[in-house]
Amino acid sequence: MLVSGSGRSGTSSLAGSLARLGLRVPGPQVPPSQTNPRGFYEPQWVTAFHKGYLREAIVSNIDSRPEAPARVAEVVASGEAHARLREWLSGQLEHPMLVVKDPHAFWFAEVWRDVCAELGVDLKWLTAVRHPAEVVGSRDLAYRQDTPEHVRRAKETSNVAGWVHAALLTEQVGRTAGPHGRAFVRYDDLLDDWRTALVPVQEQLALPFTARLASRERHPVDDFLTPQLRHSQLTWDDLSTPDWLREMAEEVWELLGRLVAEPADPVVLARLDEIHADYDARYAEAVALTFDHTEAARQARARVVRAQMRERIAVVRADLRRTRAELQYARGREGSPRALGGWIGRKWRSLLH
Repeated sequence: MLVSGSGRSGTSSLAGSLARLGLRVPGPQVPPSQTNPRGFYEPQWVTAFHKGYLREAIVSNIDSRPEAPARVAEVVASGEAHARLREWLSGQLEHPMLVVKDPHAFWFAEVWRDVCAELGVDLKWLTAVRHPAEVVGSRDLAYRQDTPEHVRRAKETSNVAGWVHAALLTEQVGRTAGPHGRAFVRYDDLLDDWRTALVPVQEQLALPFTARLASRERHPVDDFLTPQLRHSQLTWDDLSTPDWLREMAEEVWELLGRLVAEPADPVVLARLDEIHADYDARYAEAVALTFDHTEAARQARARVVRAQMRERIAVVRADLRRTRAELQYARGREGSPRALGGWIGRKWRSLLH
């Protein structure tokens, strides 16, 4: 089972809960960090696998560009990624139910689907959903604490756009899963009452949990999911984003919430397709509107670089003229070729330092 969703959406809490309910996270795992002290529950091999190809494609985890999926597809088209994943996954199948959590997974849905089909693995998708304002706020708390306010605010719009794009792509790739193939869970629901939140997940994905969710007996998940995990509780009032983007993100959030109860709701899926097309169109408009500004900024940078190069060339030329004059003087003063050679050596060393 692949646990995915935008970064800081609660995927670690979800995967950690599943691990305590009898499912296996392949090791070695990514170690805990200051931003996630309770652990990521991510296989190190998988995260390195995904990140390596994303770097090659020059794509970020929440890349807002509509052309980003095509860039990833081009990088994995050679089949190398399929072969590497097949080799790794075939060595993990001794356990009947694996949990592979990584927010990057949705970029490689086709690779996972093809390899799982070849190995006879029943691929399932479980997506953690968290309100976009909280996700952006959580990313700021985790990764941008020392960033100047104006830079952080400027990044909020691109982060919300990245959330929308990642949410739409993650939902889209999960549609190919058959019966018992995908499920959604709200992060808030998981923290408020994990038993109730995971009941539909267990039913929709046919998961063999080791605990009865109807029981209220104390369970290790109770100690793992605590209120302290909810660090960010921001709202739209705390962020600076364009109205159209805020409204779009809010609607996507609401529609994904409806998929918690019915992952294949045709009305919801049709509306999400409309939003996806609208997002792509608006992104293209934004690129067109900013073309002149971007081109002007590029030309301004080029002028600065040319001025710096001219200044540097002038300095080098002056050094050469001075060195020629000193060399002519040294020829007359040093006399012998050996003495002249010593002077040239000293001069060379002084230039190096």
